[in-house]
Amino acid sequence: MSQPQTPYILVLYYSRNGATARMAQLIARGVEMAGGGQLEARLRTVPAVSTVTEATAPAVPETGAVYCSEDDLRHCSGLIVGSPTRFGNMAAPMKYFVDGTSALWLSGALINKPAAVFTSTSTMHGGQESTLLSMLNPLLHHGMVVCGLPYSEPQLTDTRSGGTPYGASHVAGASGDRKVDDDEAALCIALGKRVATLALKLQD
Repeated sequence: MSQPQTPYILVLYYSRNGATARMAQLIARGVEMAGGGQLEARLRTVPAVSTVTEATAPAVPETGAVYCSEDDLRHCSGLIVGSPTRFGNMAAPMKYFVDGTSALWLSGALINKPAAVFTSTSTMHGGQESTLLSMLNPLLHHGMVVCGLPYSEPQLTDTRSGGTPYGASHVAGASGDRKVDDDEAALCIALGKRVATLALKLQD
């Protein structure tokens, strides 16, 4: 007889240069800190898209998290979605994946589950907030309970880089190699904790 599966928060992201992946790892840490053994974090990614119709992604990524399945989404207790910013919106691979979740919308599988978002941009004013807000739209359509970061998190006031009330964010710099700083990391962890805490309360 199989053991019952531990409930999990799905941390779903697309990352090209590694910054969004690093944020996802920090958010997952926050989930498991607040989960207290009752919730775990499940890291998943999405394949890149290509204009070349013959191009295919490997069945399993060479590095990092495995690709997200419909069942990963269907059975999660909460969802945290991350993408780098592309012209003030989520990157095409994440948008393509989200556009394919109609079956979950029809079944109502995500209704009343907590959700949050995170992003990374090259510049301070590169569209972080518009990206986060646009990423929330499909989650609202799925009937999810959207949460952000409250100003009780001191880093939200003190940060001189990433961090918004709409979700965690990071400024990667023009060359894309600026590391996640202490304030950004703290807000990532706080976001994971908040979604996990809400998931436990909603389950109760």
